Amino acid sequence: MDLSHNSNTANNLEAAFGGESMANRKYLFFAEVTKKLGMKELAKLFKETANQETEHAFAHFRLLHPELAVDDPASLTEEQKKAIAARCLELAIEGETYEYTTMYPEFAEAAKQDRDSDAAAEFEAQTAESKEHAQDFRKAAHNFGLLTSIEQHHARQYTDALSTLDGKTVVKKAPSEDPTTQKWICRQCSMIYDPVIGDPDSGIAPGTPFAAIADDWNCPICGAEKKLFVPYEEPAAA
Repeated sequence: MDLSHNSNTANNLEAAFGGESMANRKYLFFAEVTKKLGMKELAKLFKETANQETEHAFAHFRLLHPELAVDDPASLTEEQKKAIAARCLELAIEGETYEYTTMYPEFAEAAKQDRDSDAAAEFEAQTAESKEHAQDFRKAAHNFGLLTSIEQHHARQYTDALSTLDGKTVVKKAPSEDPTTQKWICRQCSMIYDPVIGDPDSGIAPGTPFAAIADDWNCPICGAEKKLFVPYEEPAAA
């Protein structure tokens, strides 16, 4: 379904998704309450209904985001899988960022004006938690980018190995002699540190040579120590 020219339906689907999602969490809360009251059958009813509301919400969300609908995972390439996962992360980051920059701060301020300290404290706590979630999702998205370069490295290695088996000449490789462009590779997971990009998530600004990184820095993928990195050899210029 193409909703690009059908804003009314898109808005209605958003509202329906929100309503079904809210019903799911509400019924799960009711299930918890009635379970504590010893009403097991009623708690079971609420939980079963909550699961049904989840399926309704998922159906609406698939129509809103058909790019995320996965019918046959086996038919997807690794790049297609990554694109779908990356889109999930984009939407997650967008939602959490809105919560901690706009929604919860505004709610907290309104609660303070209403002199409702409990609600204000809850909204402020949620602001901090949403910010943390957004940072986690950003790091995950960043790691997807790092994994792409790792897989490219592995692909080149396999290509070279195949060329050697076929008796072909393999292009010579050597590390860059310029510290501002010299890449370093983790011997444990093959993560490649590029000084041009740096590692902003770890506080390493773009343009930082590997030698300038503190010794207590760790690989953002596997956590290996800095000493486990070695100069990365790239195809030498002809």
